[in-house]
Amino acid sequence: MSECPSCGRPVTAAESVCPGCGELLMGATESFPAVDAELVGGREPDVSVEGPALVVRKGHEIGERFMIDRPRLTIGRDPDADIFLNDVTVSRAHAALETVGGAVTISDAGSLNGTYVNGVCVDAAQLTSGDVVQIGMFQMVFVGGGPS
Repeated sequence: MSECPSCGRPVTAAESVCPGCGELLMGATESFPAVDAELVGGREPDVSVEGPALVVRKGHEIGERFMIDRPRLTIGRDPDADIFLNDVTVSRAHAALETVGGAVTISDAGSLNGTYVNGVCVDAAQLTSGDVVQIGMFQMVFVGGGPS
């Protein structure tokens, strides 16, 4: 539960207007139940890439590749995020990827819907090639590099 930025009254994530003052609560993140690992439409995207990456296999832009080419990348609905996922089920600042010594770790940033690795909600997890990462309605495969 958060509060209205105008009057301070408690509001839920489901409310788009403050019940106390009528202020429009812009940008609320929509809640959703976690989905299973089944593919939509039964088509598996090509996940052969060089270097670590996340490849979208469910959600908008199936097959899109997000290269993990810096020590830290932010993931979220904020257009300034390094990995921009444009859907209301994704928090503005949803998660972060960090690379240390070749190992890639994903950490939730206090998102409403959580960050899932292989169907398990995690605060943080080290990724291995083939892991399925779900952020909001986006389901992505982590590829450690080369053909999988």
